[in-house]
Amino acid sequence: MAAGNDGGNKPEDDDPFGYLYEDGQAAGARAPQGGGYGYPGPAPAQPGVPRTSYNQVRTVGERQYGQPQQQPYVPPQQQAPYGQPHAQYAAPETYGGPPTRQVPPQPPRGRGPNTRGILIGAIAVVAVVVVGIAAAVISNSGDKDDKGNQAGGSGTPSTAPSQSSEEPSTDPSTEPTPAELPKQDAATLKLGGSAGTEKTVKGAEGVDGTYVSGFNQVGASVTWKANMPTEGEYRLTVRYAIPAVDANATLTVNGKANSSPLGLKNFVHSTDPNLEKNWQTTWAPVTLQKGDNEIKISCETGNQCNVLLDWLEVTPGGPN
Repeated sequence: MAAGNDGGNKPEDDDPFGYLYEDGQAAGARAPQGGGYGYPGPAPAQPGVPRTSYNQVRTVGERQYGQPQQQPYVPPQQQAPYGQPHAQYAAPETYGGPPTRQVPPQPPRGRGPNTRGILIGAIAVVAVVVVGIAAAVISNSGDKDDKGNQAGGSGTPSTAPSQSSEEPSTDPSTEPTPAELPKQDAATLKLGGSAGTEKTVKGAEGVDGTYVSGFNQVGASVTWKANMPTEGEYRLTVRYAIPAVDANATLTVNGKANSSPLGLKNFVHSTDPNLEKNWQTTWAPVTLQKGDNEIKISCETGNQCNVLLDWLEVTPGGPN
């Protein structure tokens, strides 16, 4: 028999869960009917037997443990004035629940300007510039030292400053001055036979348009005394005009006639006999000696000499 119970009920009847156990079932325990210990509703009264309850019986679901008690509703007119705490906004711990943990304020999300990265980048750029300048200075210094060693020969640069002369030197130059090769108007040359000067036909390049005419008869000639700076092979160039018909003449250099005549052909392939439209040039190789040379163009037997002569010129180069 349980403590505090002196009634005549069986002990297994006092345990509301006795019917769940095998020994309780064996003893004939059954689920209580109409309420009892741990169940809502009064236990059935036993006449003449007092019964003491071990605990106050509550209806299942009437009490919830571990949750805050519901606070009474406060009408709007009974709310606390501005600045005073409101009952419905009281701290959770006042409701009987566990105290809330204060969370420290979190910094706002997002990143501001990375000033450290910018500063590091600027320092790196400055460092690169400084290193480049230093390398250039060292390289220039090395070049100057090398040049000084090469100029001195012994590795010790000369300390004497170079001085330039302010007065022009009166000493003659040892470099030869290129000689200007001769060019002569035919009208200024020594004329022979029927050769003479004229300026009727336009297009001549001589002074005042003067040229040599009358060269179409045997014995007519022009002789040029040309002074050459050096001995060698040259070209004799002659400007002339013909009436659209090939001509030729005899070329003699220093008393020796060339084996082939000087060709005065119709190189422009003109069909117009107008001499003014047929000015052109030809050339022949000549071997000249240093100093004076005699160059003669003449109309000899067998030549076709119907030609006007404008000028003669000697240029470098021989036969190709």
